[in-house]
Amino acid sequence: MYKHYPAAYQASAGSALDVDKAFYQRISDSRERYQLVETVEVPIRSGRAWKVPAGHVFRISTPEGPQVGDLNMWHLHDPRERMWASRTRQLQGAHVSVHDRLWSNLPFLRPMATIVADTLADYGIDEHGGRIHDLLGTRCDPYVNRLLTGEDFDFHCHSNLTRAVLPHGLTEFDVHDVLNVFQCTGLNDDDMYFMKACPAKAGDYIEFFAEIDLLCAISTCPGGDLSVHLWGPEAEDPLSVCRPLRIEVFKVAEELLQGWQSPTSPAYKGQHGLALKEVDWDAQKAALGKGCC
Repeated sequence: MYKHYPAAYQASAGSALDVDKAFYQRISDSRERYQLVETVEVPIRSGRAWKVPAGHVFRISTPEGPQVGDLNMWHLHDPRERMWASRTRQLQGAHVSVHDRLWSNLPFLRPMATIVADTLADYGIDEHGGRIHDLLGTRCDPYVNRLLTGEDFDFHCHSNLTRAVLPHGLTEFDVHDVLNVFQCTGLNDDDMYFMKACPAKAGDYIEFFAEIDLLCAISTCPGGDLSVHLWGPEAEDPLSVCRPLRIEVFKVAEELLQGWQSPTSPAYKGQHGLALKEVDWDAQKAALGKGCC
């Protein structure tokens, strides 16, 4: 009944939500001019981190078939700035694809990366309301596993991401809510989160244009392609449906970047309504009987 109710945040002309689609299409259409600068193989049930300079493109692909990946990203030079899944969900959607952007947290609030290609973009909405590339849920973690099963397991996405970022000076406290790449999810009639089997095939990919210098990390989810029940009475070990992911970082031809510049944060200087009151130091001295210091 309310499915066509308008979105809260609208992309008015010239606003930060008004994406220059022609620019990003030009980047995507010039893939043959990309220069490969790094390849990172991410084995099953593990995590890896990599750097992406602003103006470069990175690709996440499924070289051997369906596999879900949990993605985090930070500003390379200031990891206090990191991907803000919930605001991205509000500004772009609960599932993202081409021309959607991943936004950073306050007080930074700017696009960190823009999706320029997605081989699963035509998946749309399936018969259960499932969609691809999910911001609805978050990473699996050993704490909820202990809560639900009473057992310890060290290869959940939260743990994989933690191990991946430690060499870069980050810790478990820096790991944050994720973009679930290649994951098919939705909300059922009871408004409960569901996950479906990943529809990706060998060779599918999603590409991101780095708007700022990035440190990224991804976990190959221990649930694999999510075709096996993970919780409840029918749960079983999904090891047989776990597959690797591949990361490729590309340098974009300089002439393709003409007219683009790295986004800046909103110039808010309101101090949240807080201000120092002017101090009458002469009155203070008088009150002390003069002769201060």
